[in-house]
Amino acid sequence: MSFKLTVLGCSSATPTLFRHSSAQILNVNERLFLIDCGEGAQMQMRRFKIKFQRIDHIFISHLHGDHYLGLVGFLFTLHLLGRKKELHIYADERLKDILDLQFNASETTLLYPLIYHEISDNEPAIIYEDDQISVQTIPLLHRIPTYGFLFKEIPRKRKIKNDILEKLSIPIQEYEKIKSGSDFLDVSTGKIYKNEELTINPPEPLSFAYCSDTGYSESYLPLINKVDLLYHEATFMHDKISHAREKYHCTSIDAANIALKASAAKLLIGHFSARYDDLTPLLEEAQSVFKNTLLAEEGLTYEI
Repeated sequence: MSFKLTVLGCSSATPTLFRHSSAQILNVNERLFLIDCGEGAQMQMRRFKIKFQRIDHIFISHLHGDHYLGLVGFLFTLHLLGRKKELHIYADERLKDILDLQFNASETTLLYPLIYHEISDNEPAIIYEDDQISVQTIPLLHRIPTYGFLFKEIPRKRKIKNDILEKLSIPIQEYEKIKSGSDFLDVSTGKIYKNEELTINPPEPLSFAYCSDTGYSESYLPLINKVDLLYHEATFMHDKISHAREKYHCTSIDAANIALKASAAKLLIGHFSARYDDLTPLLEEAQSVFKNTLLAEEGLTYEI
């Protein structure tokens, strides 16, 4: 299964000449999920050849402009391109009022259904689930209500061994039961075959956690425990820790400590302050605590 992340924007409050505001694309088996939609997101999609008509679900972490100001333009573009299929948005309920104002002012009636899913509970909640993936909110610590998102593969069923299929005449109607963990009774011999004899373990489900703007907090560590890829904001270097605490943001050391305490497999840091032209010091600082740290670089795709 394809499970990979493409970074569209990695800057913080303001874009720079070479960095755009927050936006990412998660590809799950060629189904695309848009996570935040900062200014310039749709231009980045075109630049990196993202097939954005495949996006059916958009997740907005909070209502600071660098995380959603590209959304209105993107929605209008989909309308002008003649989109017909429904589009789902998961966000603070106030986003609907913001978007409706834009549509009303321009006297635009979208050609496609736009379906809003309100995020308001301060407790973690499953907000989306299908047969391949689930999405859970991660309440974060910021100046306004802010949520991260945990994307987890749905555990796959067990696979019946090929030699077993050749050896035993297993009725087709028994396949799903066995894949789900049941033993098998061979009625011709009366022998019961244990499931572990018949099947092999499926791959471990993969997971990706998106932790956008947040002050340092360990409250969400249980939610991201042993995540395969953790994206975490690292707006400042650690010499700006007092500034980070005042602004409810994290330093590169903070992000690394979170990854370490969560036993994450890999850390991706982003949401960099515009004050930094060279991001290498942030990376080196994070790696001093959590070695398997990468920079979020625009246009790069990270396999999960």
